Amino acid sequence: MSAESGRQYVVAIVGATGAVGEVLLRVLEERRFPVGELRPLASERSVGKSISFRGERVVVAEARPDAFEGADFVFFAATGTLSRELAPEVARRGGIAIDKSSTWRLDENVPLVVPEVNAAALAKHSGIVAVPNCTTIPLVLALEPIRRAAGLRSVVVTTLQSVSGAGKPGLEELERQLEASARGETLAPETFLAPIAHNAVPVCESFRDDGYTTEERKLLDESRKILEAPELDVAMTCVRVPVPVGHSESVLVETERPLSPDEAREALASFPGISVRDDPSRNLFPTPADAAGQDDVFVGRIRRDYGSQRLWLWIVCDNLRKGAATNGVQVAEALL
Repeated sequence: MSAESGRQYVVAIVGATGAVGEVLLRVLEERRFPVGELRPLASERSVGKSISFRGERVVVAEARPDAFEGADFVFFAATGTLSRELAPEVARRGGIAIDKSSTWRLDENVPLVVPEVNAAALAKHSGIVAVPNCTTIPLVLALEPIRRAAGLRSVVVTTLQSVSGAGKPGLEELERQLEASARGETLAPETFLAPIAHNAVPVCESFRDDGYTTEERKLLDESRKILEAPELDVAMTCVRVPVPVGHSESVLVETERPLSPDEAREALASFPGISVRDDPSRNLFPTPADAAGQDDVFVGRIRRDYGSQRLWLWIVCDNLRKGAATNGVQVAEALL
């Protein structure tokens, strides 16, 4: 698909009433994406609700194959089940499905794209493009400039993931538990596997038979695919923390050639989509609160590991924006 001067596009959002869907609407407005017609879609239980877009209310319809007739772009911000069923229907009708679920990410025929890193992969799409996981996007965005400067040998990453990574149910559970805690009560967890208020839960999503979680495996497989580095050594632990919005990652990077912290800062600062905040003399470092509402990935605490040529990085990112919605809109912009 190529852009035509002044052309407006038919854009649909599957999951328009969810946490990511709501941010998608804001990002489309903020970036002035050329939306001529908006079709907010959702599962049957949300049909009839309305959303706000450019100052107007638009009624939500059911996500069905016939809703994609004439659509140019369809953003999927809902369940993987809907993506599996409906993304091929979009492609069949000549549109492009941009999917945030994990359904298509590892399909060899579907590009998995962070535009700043591998936009060229979009040339191979067949009507479906996958958006990586909200932890993978900031990780590969920070790794790519380092790889270009000195190569990559291994990566060790521990994530501290906000509750909004589990959507509205995660946000609501944290709020309920904090209110219950203030009353001296204890609420049983529903969305997470342990209480999340005043706690840290070392499980994101569910356990696999090998002892890792599905979230951890995504970091490994998706990073390798995006960076086209199938042998890249990635070790990972994913932790849920009581932060509303903003994922953090503590990352230890081993490069193929020596790279000083100053060289790493320079490479990161010059890369699109990255903001370096790193000055210990002024106690300057990024936090999830700094990233919330922003599209950049913030990097700080850049330092050499004792006794080796490895480097430590601290990365934070708004998981609903660059970790999901903004990256999807950037994919559509790149396709134009």
